[in-house]
Amino acid sequence: MRGSAVVATVAGCLLLGGCAAVDLPPAGVGIGADGAPYALIRPCGDDACQGPHLDGRRRGGGEGPVTTGWDVRQEGLHGDADFPLFTPLGSWRARHRGERRLLPRHRCELGFGHYVTGDSYNGRVEFTGERIGRPRPGQVWPTAG
Repeated sequence: MRGSAVVATVAGCLLLGGCAAVDLPPAGVGIGADGAPYALIRPCGDDACQGPHLDGRRRGGGEGPVTTGWDVRQEGLHGDADFPLFTPLGSWRARHRGERRLLPRHRCELGFGHYVTGDSYNGRVEFTGERIGRPRPGQVWPTAG
């Protein structure tokens, strides 16, 4: 079951709203049925997902060093992805940085991009460990727009 409740919640929102970059929430974070934080990345249709990443920095540290997270440099990623927040898909060959857990007093950003002429967009959601802990299992913090 893993994060299926997270996927179902966001997928329902996307299906109701259609698939347009200005309308859809292409990235979200929530608590799975197992109580663990999950990530959801959902590019529009067949769009490529470029540069998926999770960056966690100490709050108030500006653009200081990333102290927790991961990034992916692999090209040609397509399709939806639902996974534990600190365990991106194995086929992505993510590079991990720092601790693999939500740290207190840190703000995090989960994101990716889709860059083509005339139809580019970013999927991005910002959250804290304290904030992500508020939703019930199956609820999601989607992108803010």
